[in-house]
Amino acid sequence: MTRLHRLFVLPLIVTLGSGGTSAGAQGRSADVIITGGTVYDGTGHAGRVADVALRGDRIVFVGDASAAGWSATRRIAAKGLIVAPGFIDPHTHTAGDLSAAARRGNAPYLMQGVTTVATNNDGGGALDVGKLLAKWDSTGIGTNALVYVPQGSVRGAVLGMSDRAPTAAELARMEELVERGMRAGAFGLSAGLYYAPGSYATTEEVIALAKVVAAHGGLYDTHQRDESSYTIGLLGSVREVLRIGREARIPVHFSHIKALGTDVWGYADSVIALITAAQREGLTVSADQYPYEASGTSLGAALLPRWAEAGGRDSLLHRIADPATHARLAAEMRENLRRRGGAASLLVTEKQRKELHGKRLDAIAAERRMEPVEAALDIIRTVGDQGVASFNMDAKDIEAFMRAPFVTTGSDGSDGHPRKYGTFPKKIRDYVLDRPVLTMERAIEASSAQTARDLGIAERGRLEPGWFADVIVFDPATIRDRSTYTEPERLAEGMRWVFVNGKAAVDSGRVTGALAGHALRHRDAAQAKTSR
Repeated sequence: MTRLHRLFVLPLIVTLGSGGTSAGAQGRSADVIITGGTVYDGTGHAGRVADVALRGDRIVFVGDASAAGWSATRRIAAKGLIVAPGFIDPHTHTAGDLSAAARRGNAPYLMQGVTTVATNNDGGGALDVGKLLAKWDSTGIGTNALVYVPQGSVRGAVLGMSDRAPTAAELARMEELVERGMRAGAFGLSAGLYYAPGSYATTEEVIALAKVVAAHGGLYDTHQRDESSYTIGLLGSVREVLRIGREARIPVHFSHIKALGTDVWGYADSVIALITAAQREGLTVSADQYPYEASGTSLGAALLPRWAEAGGRDSLLHRIADPATHARLAAEMRENLRRRGGAASLLVTEKQRKELHGKRLDAIAAERRMEPVEAALDIIRTVGDQGVASFNMDAKDIEAFMRAPFVTTGSDGSDGHPRKYGTFPKKIRDYVLDRPVLTMERAIEASSAQTARDLGIAERGRLEPGWFADVIVFDPATIRDRSTYTEPERLAEGMRWVFVNGKAAVDSGRVTGALAGHALRHRDAAQAKTSR
């Protein structure tokens, strides 16, 4: 246990040992008291039987409510159930969901126990952070949500799909866009240096943008340039992220950390060693991970070299049609397919084309009587890019990263992959309850308080009086994911109650439709820290 963890744990030990504590002196009447559950406060401390009282949007008491004389409008019996802080997902693709009338409730996440999501990840998403947050304020959202300034969108707005360095004036314009996003409330800069057009940026260009974010106390969140052996290699890419952190003097966060593809299987220990060494030097480094052996991407992102995408789709189609360029393109795609584990490793998850959905690339190629890479090019040319699940990770690496003390839980949730509906229950079911890879207290800490610290979210992620009432109650006997690669939109089971800012978003296992989430702004976190 680290010194930081001990500092967080001690208050709860004292609190419960003395019979509980309450926030403020407004009397001992609560809106809700959750009684008799096994409470995991989010700090990594072992669970213990206690009551949790909520009033308004805050937690007001943790302890023995009867002994302390607390009453409530509603009492929820939680004997045999686990009470925990609402989970925080540091990497999702939910901006579109939260902005759509039919999906803004964010039910797939609520049913996992997630009460706060981060979005605009991987360097993509809306540039106008203020407008996005204001929309959510106006319409309401089912979970809390925070956003990043997306580096790829910033570059695209200034340079389009051009694979070249910016002029001084263009770099200044990009810095202005980042500055605007941070002032509007973004929590940091997200990058997707594997994806075009973000991939066309040099390390120095990214450092320049990260320095703008550092001045606002934000963080650098990245889908690193190479998780495999595509360009600078996995370890070279890790070193690049650490360099950005050192030179920009900014905390860095590795999105969905992994060793992708057979060339780098077994590299988890080396990645962990590099990060641990950087932490010893004083660099703030964190990461998140999803508990699946398949990543979620697209056919083009998995196989096309980034040079082929420069200039946009028209340029790509010209390169496919040109015999000389086609030969080079196909050769590099064959090598990328090898890195991914072959044509059987790519499963099409896009639903729009029934003739493709649910089939692996090797089967599609056989149906078309084409070589797999040529079948992929034919799909990209005639149909457009298709979402795929890419089975390219090793179970031993997954477990090694999961055990690393700096790794938290994140879904990278996107349509077509079961992780959007199942990540958090799957981790608890598979890696806590069915196999003892993690303890329950560690799994909850890595899904709540630790994530809040990593991202700089104030007063969320712990069951503590005075903090926001994001609270979940789940049944350890029934919690599990139900989503699969062929049926990815099946809601998880086991969440009995989910409170978002004190309001029941899931009640007795059913989504209520409450839109109790807040659009979080980074300056709120800074102000809260200053006032405490």
